[in-house]
Amino acid sequence: MSIRGPQALASLEDAMRDIRREEDELSKRVARAAERLSKTREHEAELFRQLARLRLDPAVQAELDGRISGAEAKARDMLKAHAKDVSKAEKSISALDSNRSALADKRAEALKLLEEQQAALAALSAAQVAKLAADPAFVAQRRETEELDHIAEQSMRKTEQAEADREEKGRPYREDPLFMYLWDAGYGTSTYKAGNLTRYFDGMVANLVRFAKARPNYAMLNEIPLRLREHAELQEANVSAAEARLVAMETAAVDAAGGKPIRQAIAQAQAEIARLDAEITAIEDQRDAAATALQALADGRDPAFENAASELAAALGREDIQTLLDEARKTHTGQDDTIVAQIDDARSRIREEEQESREVKERLKTLADRRRELEDIQWEFKKQRFDDPGSSFKEDRLVGDLLNDFLRGGISAASYWDQWRRSQNWAPGAEWGAGYKPTRQSSSSNPWPPSGGGFQWPDSSIGGSSGRKSKPSSGGFGGGWGGSSGGSSGGGFSRPRTGSSGTRKTGGFKTGGGF
Repeated sequence: MSIRGPQALASLEDAMRDIRREEDELSKRVARAAERLSKTREHEAELFRQLARLRLDPAVQAELDGRISGAEAKARDMLKAHAKDVSKAEKSISALDSNRSALADKRAEALKLLEEQQAALAALSAAQVAKLAADPAFVAQRRETEELDHIAEQSMRKTEQAEADREEKGRPYREDPLFMYLWDAGYGTSTYKAGNLTRYFDGMVANLVRFAKARPNYAMLNEIPLRLREHAELQEANVSAAEARLVAMETAAVDAAGGKPIRQAIAQAQAEIARLDAEITAIEDQRDAAATALQALADGRDPAFENAASELAAALGREDIQTLLDEARKTHTGQDDTIVAQIDDARSRIREEEQESREVKERLKTLADRRRELEDIQWEFKKQRFDDPGSSFKEDRLVGDLLNDFLRGGISAASYWDQWRRSQNWAPGAEWGAGYKPTRQSSSSNPWPPSGGGFQWPDSSIGGSSGRKSKPSSGGFGGGWGGSSGGSSGGGFSRPRTGSSGTRKTGGFKTGGGF
């Protein structure tokens, strides 16, 4: 079962929402764990004060209590400030998520409007097919374009064959070090510069390898592909110009039938989508920075908070404190045993909390990496205009099992994106206008707007027997209407990032929520 471009992007957007939601939940868990650790250490400090009151004389007790209380009060004050900072960061992320969600909804509306306009243009275009088919001027232009297209095809094939011959037949020359030495030195040409002694020995080498006979053959072997490539590029330019004239006639016919306002509406919708995508990208970068800041707070990496927590932990780890605890363990009184058991329980809870916090932090880091990878994929998806209504994917597992595999770390972002690229197809007419279907692999220009809903002619109307496949037209949502289509190959992502500290790891992981 296939899936259409807009639906595919919506599925990726749903996955992104799930990732961000779980990322927020994990950040909150880490932050709350830091708070619980601090409170547990405060409780541990109070237990040591109680133990000191039972076992130490008043002077020593007062000195120890003062040291513990000072560190405890500092930690308590910093905990309150830390909690406020965490709450502020969480609210900032929540606001950014709301703004991004609103922009995504607006984009979906603009895409729906674009689809409606494209459908209207397609219906209007279809009504002009019979008229253009009977127009002698259009038929003549179409025939000329077909002929030029065929010439360009043949020229390109000859060029490719000559380049293959250059590679194969030129290998013996390139593998001969003496020949290549003379060739690189320009021997036998006006560029050759050498002293008399060098000329003498070079002449002996030239006679040995029969350079005088071999050089023109090798030169011709290199020159022919260059000349053929120039000729092929000229033919490409000729057919591109003919295509432009053909599409101009199509456009004029459609405009005469009332198509111009629809095309203008399509252009406006495309511009609106590009504007929204720029805003979405900016918000994603802001959110990434905010998430990084929140993670630092959740980790307790705030210098003041970290210092206060360390001072309290150090105060409770002093030698005299440990001596007090060891002596209390050696005696067996009801009060001592109760306090010692409570201290042991507090320390056990601290160890468990720290271990769980480390695991959650690692998952949070991996989840942030996966979010950035999915942002990269969405960027490329829009850049290639794969979310265009005329785009579809023959493999619906891309938004099912394969998406889950990617989210769990079973496949890399590069591999997942490559499967999207291989599965993608364009609906007939999604790239060209009134039935013209170019056959050349390297067609470089497309005067008709992307997904313009142009006319549909039978496949045999233009060079259909050659079996060549045209490239998708340039431009597209997100990556820039009117920009380059030069997509990533093998997962090389081109999404611009502003000050992001994220990395793209592909290690496996399993989040605790819906993934």
